[in-house]
Amino acid sequence: MEIIVIGTGMYVLGSNKNEYGTILPAIIEFKRQYPELKRIKFVGTNSIRTENAKKRAKQIIKMSGISLKVDFYPKNGKNNNLAYREVLSKTSNTLCAIVAVPDHLHFKIVKDCLNSGLHTLVVKPLTPTVKEATELTHLAKKNGLYGVVEFHKRFDKQNIMLKNIFNSGKLGQPLYSLVEYSQKKIIPTYIFKSWVNKTSILQYLGIHYIDLMHYITDAMPDKVMAVGQKLWLKKLDIDVFDSIQCMIKWKLRGGISFNQTLLVNWIDPNTNSSMSDQKIKFIGTKGRFEGDQKNRGIRIVTDDKGIEEPNPDFCYPYESNNNLIWRGYGIESVSTFLQDVVDIKNNKTSIKNLEKIRPTFKSSILSTAVIEYAHQSLSNGSVWKKIKLNK
Repeated sequence: MEIIVIGTGMYVLGSNKNEYGTILPAIIEFKRQYPELKRIKFVGTNSIRTENAKKRAKQIIKMSGISLKVDFYPKNGKNNNLAYREVLSKTSNTLCAIVAVPDHLHFKIVKDCLNSGLHTLVVKPLTPTVKEATELTHLAKKNGLYGVVEFHKRFDKQNIMLKNIFNSGKLGQPLYSLVEYSQKKIIPTYIFKSWVNKTSILQYLGIHYIDLMHYITDAMPDKVMAVGQKLWLKKLDIDVFDSIQCMIKWKLRGGISFNQTLLVNWIDPNTNSSMSDQKIKFIGTKGRFEGDQKNRGIRIVTDDKGIEEPNPDFCYPYESNNNLIWRGYGIESVSTFLQDVVDIKNNKTSIKNLEKIRPTFKSSILSTAVIEYAHQSLSNGSVWKKIKLNK
C-alpha cells in the first residue's frame, strides 16, 4: 500500500529542520495502525527543493521510529511542473492522494487525481471559485470517489465543544459571531511569496471559520460584504490586502438570520509568540461562548527564542521510548480521512454516510462561495453580494 502526496511545502514537511509539518506526521501515525502501508510518493516541481524535502522526510521518519519508504519526484535533478502526472499514471497499489499545493492549482491537480481513480484529500480551500468546486464535486460523485477538504478546525476540541453547546440549545438563537485570526508577516513575504497574489488572507485563513460556522449551525450563507487595507505589504511591492474584514449573513433552516464577522490579517510581527493568533466568540439569546485558540495555557521562555506560546492541541511531537509520536487535531484531520478511505474500501462505511459528517467537496462549495463573493465585494466598493451556489 502507498500514498501519494502532491506538494512538499510547509504543511507537508515543515519549512526548516526544526519544523515537521502536519501531513507527514499524520501519515506516520496512520502507519503505526496499518503496517501494510509501505511507501509515500512525494511530488514537487523543483528538484533542489525536492532534495531538501527528501532529507527532511527521512529525518522525521527516523525520529518517529518507524519503517516507511519515501520516493520523491521529480527525479534526475530536473524541474518538472507536471511530475505528479507521471506518478498518477501508476496507481494500482495506491490508497489515496493528498494534495497540498498553492490554491490556484487545486482544481487542475485534484481533477487529475479524481480522473486517476483516487480518493483525494486537499488542503483548503477546495478551489477559489464555485464553478470549479462544483465540477470537482460532480466528478467525484461520477467516479464513486471520496473527496474531502482538510478543514482541521472541525477537529479542534474547542470547536467541538461549541458545536455541542449550540446543538444543546443552551446558547439560544444565534445573534452574531466574531472571529479574529492572524499570522506572521513571514507568510506573505517569504513562505507564500511566489504565489501570494493568487490568494488572500480571507481565502487562506478566514475560510476555516466560514466552514466551521456551517458545520456548527447547519446554516446557509445568504450574503457577504468585505473591506480591506493595502498598506504594509504594498510598500514591499506585494499587491495584496494586509487585512480583510468580512461580514457574512447566515440563515438557519427555520429562517432566522445571524451575522458572522471575520477580522483577518497576515502582517502580525514575526516576533509574535505563536504563528497563529486566533479567537472566536459566539453570542446567542441565552448565552455566549468564547474560545481563545491561541493561548492554550502554555508559555515557554528561552534565551534562543524568547517567549513562545505553542498550541499542543494542533500538531505537536511528544517523546515516547526515544521516538516521536504526533498528536493534535491537525493529525486527527488527516488520519481520519485515511481511516475513512480504508473503511470505504473494506465496505465498513459509505461515501453517502460520510457526507453527513465530513468536510466533503459537496459541503465545501459553501465556503468557496463565500470567499468568491467576498472577493467580488472587495473589487466593487465593498457592496453586499448575494451568494449563489449554482454556477
